Amino acid sequence: MEQPTAAASDLIDDDRLDDLERDFVGRVRGRVLEIGAGEGENFGALHADVEWIGLEPDSERRAELAQRARGWGHRAEPLDARAEAIPLPDHAVDAVVATYVLCSVADPAIALAEVRRVLAPGGRVVFIDHVVAPPRTVKRVVQRIATPFTARFCHGCHWDRDTARALADAGFVADDARPLRVRSMPFGPVRVLLFDGHAP
Repeated sequence: MEQPTAAASDLIDDDRLDDLERDFVGRVRGRVLEIGAGEGENFGALHADVEWIGLEPDSERRAELAQRARGWGHRAEPLDARAEAIPLPDHAVDAVVATYVLCSVADPAIALAEVRRVLAPGGRVVFIDHVVAPPRTVKRVVQRIATPFTARFCHGCHWDRDTARALADAGFVADDARPLRVRSMPFGPVRVLLFDGHAP
């Protein structure tokens, strides 16, 4: 059953965000590509019958990811690649998962085009990411000022990306999209988008 779409003003805490993230990631099935898989933080949320393929360009994270993947029973070695050049053939996977990745890739449009290429027709995508605040808000100004620093010191994170627009422009259709505000200090709530959709 589809979950209700949340209002843009929904304010939640980190515990609720963690629960929602696990719910969204746990929805994918079949052969699943996780881009920017980090150190395997999502393994506990994936369904037991998922055939996992991980992609992680950072060598230190990838070494930890490989070890944790084996611990969770995933046999495939993580791919040493970036989301803009996924080393898989066309229509190779049933689903793609990315948590806090689109805010940090060099070119979101190219990365999303690659996701569409490797995804089977009608395949599922789950994206969870920091997103830009509405226009003409103080939060958006803060994001614009902070982004050069977060991009440099926080694994390339761009706080000011319009991920919802990027997903729409790439042709993904939302089945359950939830724009949320997550309590944070000292600058106030952080905007996060949870997106469960498909490629027609």
